Amino acid sequence: MLDTGKQFPDFSLPNQDGKAVKLGDFAGKWLVVYFYPKDDTPGCTIQGKSFTASKEDFKAAGISVVGVSQDDVASHKDFCNKFGFTIDLLADTNAELLKACGVGQSEYKGTMYWDRTSIVVGPDSVVRKVYEKVSPQGHEQTLLTDIQQMQKADTGTSAHAGS
Repeated sequence: MLDTGKQFPDFSLPNQDGKAVKLGDFAGKWLVVYFYPKDDTPGCTIQGKSFTASKEDFKAAGISVVGVSQDDVASHKDFCNKFGFTIDLLADTNAELLKACGVGQSEYKGTMYWDRTSIVVGPDSVVRKVYEKVSPQGHEQTLLTDIQQMQKADTGTSAHAGS
C-alpha cells in the first residue's frame, strides 16, 4: 500500500464517458481516489450514491472525487446511468493503478475482489492519508471532515512560514 508522504502514481484512465482523466487534471487540488470492488454491487452502490449526494460539499471544499475499479467503461456508464451518479468512475481494466497503489485483494465466495480503499491526495500530488478496508456507509463524511482538517493544518503551516 502507498504510504503517506509518497507521490501518488501518475495515471490516465477513461471515465464512464470514455474521456481520459489524468492525475495532472487535479494539480493544485485535493483529490479523493476511492477504489471499490465492482460496479452495481451493494456496498459500491452505497459509496457511489453517497459521493454523488455529497459532491457539492466536496466541491465547495475544493476536493475532487473519482472512483476506480477494474470494470470497463461500458459497465461504469451503465452503473452511473442506473443510479444517477455524477462522479467520475475510472476504468482500470488492467489494474495498473490498483497495483501501483498497492490495493489489497480479498476473497469473497470463491472470487477475488479488490479491497475497498480510499486515498487522499494533496494539491502537491502527495498521499496524505490512506483508508483501507473501508466500510461504505458514511465514509464520504469521514473523508470530508478529515480533509478539511488537513486543509486547515496546511493553511496554518503556510501562514506561519513567513513569520
